[in-house]
Amino acid sequence: MPTQSIGLGGDVLDLIWRMGPVGKLVLLVLLGFSVASWAIILHKWWLMRRIRRETRIFREVFAESDNLSLVYAATKQYLVSPLARIYAAGYAELRPRLTAKVSMRATHGISDELNGEAESGSESVELGRFRRILAQMVAEETLWLERWLSFLATTGSTTPFIGLFGTVWGVMSAFHGIGLRGTATLATVAPGISEALIATAAGLAAAIPAVMAYNHFVHQIRGVVTEMENFSTDFVSYAERELIKHT
Repeated sequence: MPTQSIGLGGDVLDLIWRMGPVGKLVLLVLLGFSVASWAIILHKWWLMRRIRRETRIFREVFAESDNLSLVYAATKQYLVSPLARIYAAGYAELRPRLTAKVSMRATHGISDELNGEAESGSESVELGRFRRILAQMVAEETLWLERWLSFLATTGSTTPFIGLFGTVWGVMSAFHGIGLRGTATLATVAPGISEALIATAAGLAAAIPAVMAYNHFVHQIRGVVTEMENFSTDFVSYAERELIKHT
């Protein structure tokens, strides 16, 4: 019977094709959210995987080397590792001061206790500035890691309601059609309800992966932030030893 081909046994694509313009617009919006979300998910997955690999290698280089310049040279190989980028910024701040101290020591030497106290005060100021630069880098790297995550959160919280809107609109259209025909049999109700529920399914299909990916990446980024903070503490201690060594 023709009604069976239109009813619950009909193909999903056929149901979508018969949807009204509002329903199709809702599905188009949900498709856009879904495609963008999956693009972000795949990019973040690839990025976090590369960050973990490069960070692990860079930490080994930093732990095994006592030469600041050699470690700095190694940072150019690890372009996405937040630790390598933090080190590069810190080294750029630290190197001129170490060079200046070596030059002053070679030219003038350490004259007396007063000069020693002045240098000690200068070191405290330098270390304070160094800590602020590292803290700023940690904040910037955190923002970089969290980029586009807000879109996943928006997708997870918004698309179910967009789908619900499509469903409500489809149900309204279905009952309006029933009112015009004056009949309310299963054969007349089922097609409209089926078309309407497709929007809800599409909304959930867009939201569920986005929410799961958002929670997963937030957990991973939290671990990277902790690692950056620990590395900054180690780097400050290392810089303090270098400043004392060159005093």
